[in-house]
Amino acid sequence: MSERLYEITEITDLKDMLNKTGEMYGDKIAYKIKIEEGKYKTISHKEVRNMINSLGTALIDIGLKEKRIAVIGENRYEWEIAYLSIVCGTGIVVPIDKALPENELKSVIERSEVEAIFYSNKYEKILNKIKNSNNNKLKYLISMDNEKNKENKDDKENTEEIYSQNELINKGKELIKNGTKEFINAEIDNKKMSIMLFTSGTTSNSKVVALSHKNICSNLMDIGSVLDVTSEDVVLSILPIHHVFECTVGFLFSLYKGAQTVFCDGIRHIIQNLNEYNVTVMACVPGIYERIFGMIRKKLEKQGELEEILEKEEKLKNASMQERKEVFKDIHDMLGGKVKLLISGAASLNQKIEEKYRLLGINLVQGYGLTETSPVIAVGTNKENKIGSVGKVVPSCEAKIVNADNEQIGELVVKGPNIALGYYNNKKATKESFKNDWFYTGDLAKIDEEGYIFICGRKKSVIVLKNGKNIFPEEMENLINQIEGIKESFVFGKQQSRDKENIKIHVKVVYNKEEFEQKYNAKTYEEIESIVHKKIKEINLKMPKYKAIRGLILTEEPLIKTTTNKIKRQANLDEITKSKN
Repeated sequence: MSERLYEITEITDLKDMLNKTGEMYGDKIAYKIKIEEGKYKTISHKEVRNMINSLGTALIDIGLKEKRIAVIGENRYEWEIAYLSIVCGTGIVVPIDKALPENELKSVIERSEVEAIFYSNKYEKILNKIKNSNNNKLKYLISMDNEKNKENKDDKENTEEIYSQNELINKGKELIKNGTKEFINAEIDNKKMSIMLFTSGTTSNSKVVALSHKNICSNLMDIGSVLDVTSEDVVLSILPIHHVFECTVGFLFSLYKGAQTVFCDGIRHIIQNLNEYNVTVMACVPGIYERIFGMIRKKLEKQGELEEILEKEEKLKNASMQERKEVFKDIHDMLGGKVKLLISGAASLNQKIEEKYRLLGINLVQGYGLTETSPVIAVGTNKENKIGSVGKVVPSCEAKIVNADNEQIGELVVKGPNIALGYYNNKKATKESFKNDWFYTGDLAKIDEEGYIFICGRKKSVIVLKNGKNIFPEEMENLINQIEGIKESFVFGKQQSRDKENIKIHVKVVYNKEEFEQKYNAKTYEEIESIVHKKIKEINLKMPKYKAIRGLILTEEPLIKTTTNKIKRQANLDEITKSKN
């Protein structure tokens, strides 16, 4: 268990958080929004609280008290205002993945029984179609883009207005002026379901996680007690905001600490955004950190400074982070010169990449969690960190390993105030995963003598060989992904004969053609294949024979992943099987 390293503000619910941060940081900037190139507008923490109060008041006025309300769209401050106006006194919020295809979006709306939805205008047509399908409770569409309410003239049968978020805020202001206090005075039951989150996967097998204010707020306080984030920080929002990682660690944590949030213009613009906003903190997935590192490497190669950097790295292995930061000032300046903390989560971070960042004096730490844990269970810090580990369990939580094997690897189970209420309308799944206050994560892990947690892979993805040995695909993928020129890999078991238990390990490798040409002078597919075979053979020699990789698929096409860059194992396996037939 981590020690509390920093003082925190005690909060009971998100409404309490807004009231306290509004008082403590009222005039500080909460959001800086780009209007056009070189032109920005700012919104203070006090203005944020006032907008939320106004919007919540209007939502109750139009009949949405105690109702379920969804939000869909890109990362933007309007999305965040809508979210908080729902949970802080109106009803239950349902964040929706903006990348869902029509059939899955329709299913989410039906299953969650939402009666209103905030949306970016690009979703207006499809939402109108779903609204008129008569298989749901959807009544109100609320545009985050329209300045004014407008009649829906696309469908003569639909006479309902499409509400404007902006006009609802103005309406709420007037209602408050005239004495309406229902939203402002609303009492929050912090143990009640207030947030419905759909787990990743297809609609048919996705579960709906029920979270409370207590779950989220306990997590915010835990994160705040171990990470050095203050009201002077600037946080870059980049991951899909519907996902619990970005929602808690990015959006809500930034408000809780009185920090400033800025929004990324897209992955291609990350370096530009880091510089123009003077970003200090970012929470992201491994793939993006790998991309940023690739950008740094290319720039150094272009400038002819790579060899010099590599020499400095070797000499500074035992130096402090501050010493490294000073030596590699030029690299820090590439990232805006202000970055002090990078948090990696949602998937396994390539150990080689983690080492490189820290050798350069950049404080990159791993965190671990799930939707069901609000999400953070463990996180590394600048003071407590081990390469390859996801850190120690956060202060208010407990973690242990059950059913450990000879290598002390077993299922990670966790306990704490951040653990979800269960799965909505799914007693069977709830009973399977939530037992005697412990949540069974489904992740295989080991905990060392100092309390550092090392994630080995998903319980469901373990490959069991004929000799009874277990193979953890994620562990092997991490080794393969350290080969320069390889973007990502997918390890799977392949049946070798009619004997279903006769399984051999195979891997699908996604390579970067440009990197192979630069690094190895390999230009043809055959040359690249030969090098990859050689590198995998080297890995095989370092492992027990039963773990040896026997087959290789080489491709430039990316693996099938979720919106947070997690590999969809079954989908990738299905694709491999299909292509072989």
